[in-house]
Amino acid sequence: MAAKVFESIGKFGLALAVAGGVVNSALYNVDAGHRAVIFDRFRGVQDIVVGEGTHFLIPWVQKPIIFDCRSRPRNVPVITGSKDLQNVNITLRILFRPVASQLPRIFTSIGEDYDERVLPSITTEILKSVVARFDAGELITQRELVSRQVSDDLTERAATFGLILDDVSLTHLTFGKEFTEAVEAKQVAQQEAERARFVVEKAEQQKKAAIISAEGDSKAAELIANSLTTAGDGLIELRKLEAAEDIAYQLSRSRNITYLPTGQSVLLQLPQ
Repeated sequence: MAAKVFESIGKFGLALAVAGGVVNSALYNVDAGHRAVIFDRFRGVQDIVVGEGTHFLIPWVQKPIIFDCRSRPRNVPVITGSKDLQNVNITLRILFRPVASQLPRIFTSIGEDYDERVLPSITTEILKSVVARFDAGELITQRELVSRQVSDDLTERAATFGLILDDVSLTHLTFGKEFTEAVEAKQVAQQEAERARFVVEKAEQQKKAAIISAEGDSKAAELIANSLTTAGDGLIELRKLEAAEDIAYQLSRSRNITYLPTGQSVLLQLPQ
């Protein structure tokens, strides 16, 4: 009797495990920000796009392919040439995501690794086309215009593959060694020209100062000559008195100067 009970329990447990396995294989989850495309072994890829949540499928017949529909970044480096034949190294940063309604077509025609197959090729194509319209100098001075044209053309091109570009930006822009050396040599030449101009301007200012000083000395000499002509030796005597007065004032402030009356032997009391 006990053996039959255990046998019944074992059969029930086995049936429950099998049923649980079947139910589990018939369920799949689609996480937030994701979408699913169903591949049927008999009918191929279904046109229906499954949204977020838990869903049922036919075990061993249908298979879910999960796609991430959130914006993802990707950096694409490209080496191309400018209008004046300068080598340009550009890195483009792209935020992309697939169009959810076109996921069956994307999976059928491109595959799950659509970003690896599409983005590098179309980015290289658009960048080469846009950069070739500008000189090396214009790529620097008109960088915003270049970025906008690349964004517009690349967004339009990506739309044909079922991709949405949320943001396109130029994150890196450098030129070849020859162009960089030419720019540095030009900057050095400009600095030398500025230094030479400063030296010339300084010499001009010194020349003007010397002329003004000479003119002042000439005017002073002319005034003194006129004064001598008018006042005669009186002006000279006046200047002598002023000089003597200044010397006496300076000597009076010195502690090492002693004044002795004339005609007297004050210190030694020597006889006359």
